[in-house]
Amino acid sequence: MIILFLILIFFYLRNFLKLNRKKKGFKAEKLKTLNKSNLYDWMNLTKKERYNLSKEESLNYLGKRKLLLEEIRKEYKKISRGNSKKNLK
Repeated sequence: MIILFLILIFFYLRNFLKLNRKKKGFKAEKLKTLNKSNLYDWMNLTKKERYNLSKEESLNYLGKRKLLLEEIRKEYKKISRGNSKKNLK
């Protein structure tokens, strides 16, 4: 009976510690980008949290850049087609 009780206490403590570790991750979710106003908050994050946030920010920037390049290419095609038609007339 005592052994069962000790095992239950052990599992409750383990679950409690897991929840506390997950709560530390909430700090990283508050900050989305690094800028001048949140520099000190950014530096208070752990190295792993900063790395993950900068990696996520980099991927977001890459996606935005790809969309912008596609837009520029489409506009360039429209302009070059228009110029070539005008030159033929």
